[in-house]
Amino acid sequence: MNKMIKSALKFAIGAALLAATASVPVFATTKALTVSAVIQELAGPSPRCASQFGGTITGSGNSAMLGRVVIIATDCITPQPPLYNFSQGKMIIVTTSGDQIFANYSGQFVPTGDGAKFVFSGATFQITGGSGRYILASGGGTLSGGEDMSNGSGTAELNGTINWLGW
Repeated sequence: MNKMIKSALKFAIGAALLAATASVPVFATTKALTVSAVIQELAGPSPRCASQFGGTITGSGNSAMLGRVVIIATDCITPQPPLYNFSQGKMIIVTTSGDQIFANYSGQFVPTGDGAKFVFSGATFQITGGSGRYILASGGGTLSGGEDMSNGSGTAELNGTINWLGW
């Protein structure tokens, strides 16, 4: 096939796709986002982290907007006694429909004075995209909760907003 025919074919396909998407109404939607979850963190060696120490978090919970969700996350942990900084956090929130919301997060663990229990301080999340209906999602907010550092069990709550294209 010569170059001119290939170019004409590419143009026709592009025009057809543009016409098809023009008939689907697309608008921006912004909503309050809250997620409350029970989490479990496994901390240990992590070569991707400058501190060589990180965590893997799994959990499940509820959201008024999303319904039941599963959370999967990883982060880097830098001990600065008595605090622990967590950074380079990557989180995926999975809905029951299979849609996903991607977020970055960071903050600190601060001791409560009650054994090995710590709470999040100055922790935030930023939505960076997703899949399905949240493919172009953005937004963010605060991350609160805490964890028992002796066994990794804890809670996490996200409070903020989410923006995505609705149809």
